[in-house]
Amino acid sequence: MDKWVCTVCGYVYDPEEGDPDNGVAPGTAWEDVPEDWVCPLCGVGKEDFEIM
Repeated sequence: MDKWVCTVCGYVYDPEEGDPDNGVAPGTAWEDVPEDWVCPLCGVGKEDFEIM
């Protein structure tokens, strides 16, 4: 699975790790991350992420 990087702060979303502190279980593909999820570091939405 591909990793995605926040273009604002550089946070990397790794599907193998997910974001369990914010309700995204490990193993969750980017396509399956909820549309209302936001970057845990800077708060921007999925539209501000690019594939690595």
